[in-house]
Amino acid sequence: MASVMQVMFSTHPFISRYFEKQSLKAAFAISQADPTLDLNMQMTKLAHGMLSGKYSAPSQEGQEGIRPRMFKSVIAASHPEFSSMRQQDALEFYHHLIDKVEQANPGNHELNPCTGFKFIIEERVQCPSGKVSYNQHCDNFLTLSIPLHEATNKEQLEAFHEKKAAMDLDGKEVSKEEIVRPRVPLEACLASFSGGEEVPEFYSTALNSKTTAIKTTGLKTFPDYLVLQMRKFVMGEGWVPKKLDVYIDVPDIIDISHMRSNGVQPGEELLPEGASCGNKAEPARPVADEDIVSQLANIGFNYFACQKAAINTSNAGLEEAMNWLLSHTQDPDINEPISQDPMPAEDTIDEASLQTLVSFGFPEDVSRMALKASGGNIERATEWVFSHPEASSSVSADSSTNNVKDDDSHISDGSGRYKLMAFVSHMGTSTHCGHYVAHILKDGRWTIFNDNKVAASVDLPKDMGYLYFFQRISS
Repeated sequence: MASVMQVMFSTHPFISRYFEKQSLKAAFAISQADPTLDLNMQMTKLAHGMLSGKYSAPSQEGQEGIRPRMFKSVIAASHPEFSSMRQQDALEFYHHLIDKVEQANPGNHELNPCTGFKFIIEERVQCPSGKVSYNQHCDNFLTLSIPLHEATNKEQLEAFHEKKAAMDLDGKEVSKEEIVRPRVPLEACLASFSGGEEVPEFYSTALNSKTTAIKTTGLKTFPDYLVLQMRKFVMGEGWVPKKLDVYIDVPDIIDISHMRSNGVQPGEELLPEGASCGNKAEPARPVADEDIVSQLANIGFNYFACQKAAINTSNAGLEEAMNWLLSHTQDPDINEPISQDPMPAEDTIDEASLQTLVSFGFPEDVSRMALKASGGNIERATEWVFSHPEASSSVSADSSTNNVKDDDSHISDGSGRYKLMAFVSHMGTSTHCGHYVAHILKDGRWTIFNDNKVAASVDLPKDMGYLYFFQRISS
C-alpha cells in the first residue's frame, strides 16, 4: 500500500484531484457520508499528509511519517484479503485502488484521476480462411511475460549453471556474489505481448468448425500513464508459487508506437456472424457429456452427482469433473436430480483464490472459469489454465466484439513515447512473503520510498522492478 500510494501521488491526476484542487475543509464539507468512511475524504487527507511537507521535516525523535489507518480501513473494507494483515500483491492493490476511486467518482471524468491510466486493448484473430474478428476491452495495466530465452547473457548463464552443478556435487553452495541471473530486455517482453500466438479450438463461423487461429494483440489507445507488470510470480514444483530470479533491462525512454492497433484494415474480411459461433451454440440448459458421466459412475459415484460434475466443469474432461466432485461430496443436494432451471446456480468463487490467480497474470474471467472447473483449488486451477489455452484466448467469432463501456469514451490517447517515472520492487521469494519498496523520479533525481524511510537512491536497482510506471512524453 505504501509503495503504490507513493507512486500514485507522484502523478499529476492524483495530485491535482486530491491536493491542488481539494482542500481538507472542502473535502469534509462535501462528504456525503461519515467522513471516516468516505474514500474521497480519506484520499484527500492522505494526499495532504504526503504532499504538504508538514510531516516530512525531521524532529528530535526522528522522521515519523504518517500512519494512514483510516485510509486503510476504508480502502480495504470490502476486500477479504486487504482487510487482513497478510502479505498481498502490489498489482492487486493497484487494481483495487483504481476500481474504488472510480466508484467514488462516478460519471465525472474531470474529477476521476484514473482516466489517464486507462487504455483500450484490441485483439485480432485470423482463422485459416483468412477472415478475421476483432475484440476490444479496457484495462489499466499490461501484464508482460518474461521470455527467458531472450536473455542477453546466455554464455554467462551457461557457465554459471555448469559451475553451480559442479559445486552441488561437491556439497558446496554458490555465494550471492557469484550468482548470475538472466538479463531480459524490456523490448523482448513487449514483443512477446504483441506477437502472434496460436488459439487452439477456435470456432470459425467461416469454416463452421473448430480450428487453430492466430491472435495478435495491440493497443487501440495509449494512456497518459502506462503501467507494466512483469510476470515474475509463477507456479514452481509442487504447485508452490515462486518468483523468477531475473533482471529486466529497462530503458529510461520507450516508444511503443509500433504496438498501436488500427482496427479493420482495407481488404480484410470479417468472420460472418452466426448462431453457431462461440457460446451461442450452447442450449439454454447445459447438457452433461455422457462419456464423462459414465466413467465417473463406473467408479461408483451417484449418477446425478456425476451429471452435475460434468456440467459444472463445462464438460472440460474427466479429471476436472472428478476434482469438482471430490470437493462437493458434502453438498446436501449432490445426489439429487438436476433442477430443470435454464441455468445452474453459479458456484461461489473464493475472492482470495481469485486474486491469487490474477496476481499470476491470468485474466479475471479465465481465473473464475479455472476455479469453478477445479472446485476452487488454486493448484488445479493453475494447471487448468495452462492445459486450456483456448480459454484465455476465447474471442467471440462474431465479426467484431466491443466490450468497451460508454464511460470509457473519455479515455485519453496520444503519442506512444514514454519516460520511466517510477517502479515498485518486491524483495522476497513469493507473493506470500517479502517487502515492497518504490523508486520515484522526483525533481530530477531518483528517490527510494521504503514505508516511512525516504532517501536519495544511490545505486538505482532499475532492473529489479515488478511494476513499472511510465509517463507519456508530450510532443
